[in-house]
Amino acid sequence: MASSIDLLWWVSVIDIPALTALFGLIWHVKQKGEEAVREMHRLVDNRSMQLREALSAHKLETAKSYARLSHVHALEDRLTRHLLRIEAKLDRTALKTEALHPANKI
Repeated sequence: MASSIDLLWWVSVIDIPALTALFGLIWHVKQKGEEAVREMHRLVDNRSMQLREALSAHKLETAKSYARLSHVHALEDRLTRHLLRIEAKLDRTALKTEALHPANKI
């Protein structure tokens, strides 16, 4: 009978409070973990939104500051035509100069 009282005393005084404290500790750690996961999820969502906004702003700035390919080709065509006209004028001037001074042939 004494051993059964000792066992009941041990269970009621030591085991039940220890298991209750362990259960409370596990519950607390679980709650803190879930809270940390929610906070990380919120931070990732905010950062993702910031990055999306920054990317959109960069795309807009890029679209504003860079020339379109069609404009570059049009400018290249204009410059080529202008340089060809200059080259033709230089050729005509060289021929006229050569006609005026035929003895200065190289």
